[in-house]
Amino acid sequence: MSIPFRHSAGFGKRMEYYIIGLMLKEGLDCYVPLVDDDGIDVVVRKEDGSFIEIQIKARSKDVKEGNAALFAAMTHSERDNYYFVFYSEKMETMWILSSQEYLKECTTNKTGKNLGKRSILFNGTRTDNTTGKKIEYTKPQFEKYVAKDFSRFCS
Repeated sequence: MSIPFRHSAGFGKRMEYYIIGLMLKEGLDCYVPLVDDDGIDVVVRKEDGSFIEIQIKARSKDVKEGNAALFAAMTHSERDNYYFVFYSEKMETMWILSSQEYLKECTTNKTGKNLGKRSILFNGTRTDNTTGKKIEYTKPQFEKYVAKDFSRFCS
C-alpha cells in the first residue's frame, strides 16, 4: 500500500499531539514550544515545580514487518531532565526512557552514511502458533520501559 505524502509527512506531528493530549488527560502541565528546536516536543512541569523536556518519536502501523519499534538515525548527547517517549502505532505500545537510559540501551552506527547516529529496536518478531502470522513483541530487556501512563513524570 502506498502512503500518501500528506499522511506520511504529518504523521509525526499528529502523534506528538496525540501523546501530548494523553499527558494533558492525565493532568500533566504541558507546554509546547513554538519552534521544534533542540529536539524538544513538549516541556512538562513536575509536581515539585521543576521542568523536564521530552522528545516524542513515533512509528506508524504501515512500517515494514519487523520495524514496528525501530527508531533509527537519531542524534543525541546526554542531557539532564530530558526524556524520550517512543510510540509504536502498530504495536500500540509506548516506551519512556531518560536520556541516560537511552544512551545505555541504544546502538551507535560505526560505519555508513549514518556514522555516529544512534538507533534502538524495541521489538522482535515471532510466529503465532495459533494463526501462523508474524507478531511483533517488546524484547524482554525493554519491557521495563513499557509505559501505560505518564506517572514517571510526576515524581
